[in-house]
Amino acid sequence: MIRSILLTTLIMASGTLFSQKLKTVSYQDGSQKLNGLITSNAGKKLPGVLILPAWKGIDEEAKTAALELEKQGYIAFIADIYGEGKIPADNDAAAKSSGYYKQNYKEYQKRIELALDQLKKNGAISDKTAVIGYCFGGTGALEAARGNLPVAGAVSIHGSLGRDQTRKNEKLTAKILVENPADDRSVTPDDYNNLIKEMNEGNADWQIITYAHSKHTFTDPKSPDYNEIMAKRAWNHTLMFLKEILK
Repeated sequence: MIRSILLTTLIMASGTLFSQKLKTVSYQDGSQKLNGLITSNAGKKLPGVLILPAWKGIDEEAKTAALELEKQGYIAFIADIYGEGKIPADNDAAAKSSGYYKQNYKEYQKRIELALDQLKKNGAISDKTAVIGYCFGGTGALEAARGNLPVAGAVSIHGSLGRDQTRKNEKLTAKILVENPADDRSVTPDDYNNLIKEMNEGNADWQIITYAHSKHTFTDPKSPDYNEIMAKRAWNHTLMFLKEILK
């Protein structure tokens, strides 16, 4: 227990330190100003990874992931989905804001595509980009694949797997990795099975990895759901997937 607490403290401290090395990139969706974060290797010609944060917007987990990806030789850009002045202040606001974009998925896809444009403007090689997302962002990673946005692959990390079943299953060109916690109460058996059906009907290159003894936010050191062993495995699986499709 003490070791876990110390590790969590170190990760949180390093996340704060890492975030100081990230540069703000402002961009627009019409009149709405968006403020993303890019790693310090921006401008080089490198593979790129777009990070879609969880439901409260850009957080320490997303920042830490960006700096870890930079160490692996990727330009990483953290998207701002909500926009300046619209970042949720609490869980209720986050549920409302994220719920809006899940329902209005084309608007979500547009915000993701705008962020992808910024990633590429900052040096990411156009045909060597991928998107990863946490929680609400994991849903976004799947929406990037569903919208056939120009990414080689998409990683959904404890994202919501359900969607409106009136939507037609389309061809899916991005390779897809779903990292699913076994004890995530927000994912129903129907959600899980319908996603597999969708990916098969879309002729996708897909895989689902399920992590034992893991609740919803199992990768976040700040969460009571944090599972250190499974979080490390999930990150290693993410890196292996990205290396395969981008390098």
